Amino acid sequence: MAVQVPLWHHYLQAVRSRAAPRAQDFQRAEDVLLTVLERVHALDPRFLVDYSRDLGAFQFALRSSEEPLSLEVPLGLETEAFLMEEPAATEPGDSPAWCRLGVPKDGAGLERWTADDVFSASSESGSQSCGHIVPSKVLCVLKGLLVAAIVHCKHHNLIAPGSLNASSLQEEELHLSLLVSSGWRTIRFNVVPVVRRRHRLTTPEGTLLATGFPMGCLERILGQGMDLVPASAQHWRVSTDHLLTKLLSVLGSLPGHRLDSLSILDRVNHDSWRDEGQSAGLTFSHLKMVLLWASVLFPAPADWTDLEGSVYRLLVVLLCCLATRNLPHFLWPACNLLQASDLDLGALYQRVERFASQPEASLRIHITHLGPTLPPRIDNGVKSLLQLPASDPAYWVTAYFDVLLDKFQVFNIQDQDRIAAMQSIFRKTKSLGAEDS
Repeated sequence: MAVQVPLWHHYLQAVRSRAAPRAQDFQRAEDVLLTVLERVHALDPRFLVDYSRDLGAFQFALRSSEEPLSLEVPLGLETEAFLMEEPAATEPGDSPAWCRLGVPKDGAGLERWTADDVFSASSESGSQSCGHIVPSKVLCVLKGLLVAAIVHCKHHNLIAPGSLNASSLQEEELHLSLLVSSGWRTIRFNVVPVVRRRHRLTTPEGTLLATGFPMGCLERILGQGMDLVPASAQHWRVSTDHLLTKLLSVLGSLPGHRLDSLSILDRVNHDSWRDEGQSAGLTFSHLKMVLLWASVLFPAPADWTDLEGSVYRLLVVLLCCLATRNLPHFLWPACNLLQASDLDLGALYQRVERFASQPEASLRIHITHLGPTLPPRIDNGVKSLLQLPASDPAYWVTAYFDVLLDKFQVFNIQDQDRIAAMQSIFRKTKSLGAEDS
C-alpha cells in the first residue's frame, strides 16, 4: 500500500495544475457571454442577466472533460403571479416533475407575458389560466435576440473577433448552443432560459441526506428554491443543477479529499474509461452525484483524510450503481439517472472495476511515472456482492459500503461501532463473500 501513496498524490498534483488555468479560461469566456446577454436584456427586458451565480468557474476547474456548460438566462417574472399546472399524478420515479406555466385570467400587470411571441392562449374550459408561457416560443425569441446581440457586439468591438461562434444556434434543442474561444480553449455553452421559483424543495430523505453536511446546511440550500427549465416544446421541468453545485461547494469547504477524489475520477473517466473523451460514458454530472452520495454514506471526517481511501469511497458507490444499473438522483432517490441512458453499462462496469482492482496504470500521467504494478486487489466475483442493494435497499448503508472498502483493502476506520456494523453485514453476506474471495 505504501508504494501507491506517492503515485496518487503525483496524479493529483497533475490534475490540480490545470485547475487555475481552466478557471481563468472559464471566466474569460463567461465575460464574452455576459457582454452579449447585457445587449439581449437591453433589446428585451424580459430576459435578465444573472451575475450572482459564481459557481461556474469553480465547477469547470474541477473537471478534465470538455462537456458543454449550462448558462442560465432568467426570465424577469414573479412566479407567485403564475400558475404551476402539473400533469396528472406520475410514477414516483418520474421526478423531477414537468409542468406548464399558466397566466391567470385575472392576472394584473402580466401583459408582456401574454404577447404572442412567448404566449399560447388556452381553449380549455374551466381552466384558471388564459394560456401558457411556452418554452419553445421563449427559446425562439431568445435565439433571435442572441443573434442580434452578437452582431451588435461584434460591430461595436465589444467582443474580440473570433471569440464567439454562433453557427450551432441552428440546432433544434431545448437550449441554445454557443462556442466561445478563451485563449487556446473553446468552451461550448448551452444557453438555457430559466424561471426562478421561491418554492422550497422538500425531500422525504432530507434527514438522511443532511448527515453528510454541516448542521442546517442542506435545509438552507434547499430553501433557496427550485428552477424551471424547458423540458419539451410545451412543458417546463424542475432543475436542481444549481442546488447540487451549491452542495458540492460546501463539500469543498470541509477538510479532506472529497473534491480531490472527484477530480481524479473525472480525469480517469476522461482518459481511460472514455478513451480521451472519444467514446460515450459517464459524465461529470454522474460523478458529482456519486460524490454527494458518498459524502452521506461516509459522513465521518476520518473517511476523507487519506487520498487513496477517499477515491475508493467514490469507487465503491459508483461500482454498486453500475452493477445494479441504478444511480439515484440525490434529491429524488426514486429517480434513476441511468434509466434513460444509452450507455453500455456492462462494459463500463468492467472498466471501472478493472481500475479499482489495479489503478496504477491509469494514474500515470507520463512515462516517468512507470513503476511496479501491484497484484489485483480483488477477484472477479465482487460483482455479485455489489448486486445486493438491487434486491434489498437496506444494503444502501455505510456498513455495506465499509464491507466493500474492506474487500478493496482500503478500510482504515478505527471506530468500534463502525467495525461492528460492518462485521454484522459481512456475516449476512458471508457465503456470497466466500464465493468472491
